[in-house]
Amino acid sequence: MAPSKFRAIIFDIGRVLIRVDISRAMDGLASGLSLSPQELWSVIEKDPRWLDWQEGRIPPRDWHVHLTKRLGISLTFEQFSEVWNRALDPNPIHSESFLENLSRNYRLALLSNTDPIHMSHDPLPFLPLLSHAYLFLPRRRQQARLCHLSSGAPSVQGPSRGSRLY
Repeated sequence: MAPSKFRAIIFDIGRVLIRVDISRAMDGLASGLSLSPQELWSVIEKDPRWLDWQEGRIPPRDWHVHLTKRLGISLTFEQFSEVWNRALDPNPIHSESFLENLSRNYRLALLSNTDPIHMSHDPLPFLPLLSHAYLFLPRRRQQARLCHLSSGAPSVQGPSRGSRLY
């Protein structure tokens, strides 16, 4: 049996294309609060609306209002967005030339639960290279299936954490 030829490479953003350091964002959000950055992150992850935020059921401005009221954070939405985006390293893990070379032989796509505040952030220069950029929440199987079907390729586990080859 001949080995199958990969037709597409589908990436996640966090820790695959962009380094993520939550502590950088928490340092800014915790400023002026009685919580340490680590305690603040724990409170946010345990927030009853966290899953709704992660799964796209809360718009960015509503998430901002919710957290600022709940935690006593006194940042405007613009300030909050800037601090929230500090978690994203401005230097991508892979060079644009690496992705350009891959795009010559494969369809490149994106699957991610990246929140809308991060998606509006500047250091995502590689997005134009992804010929079939699909944003979705990994917990939603129907969306994963739609993306998989649209690629027209069988699924195979990818070599790096968070990525899959299709």
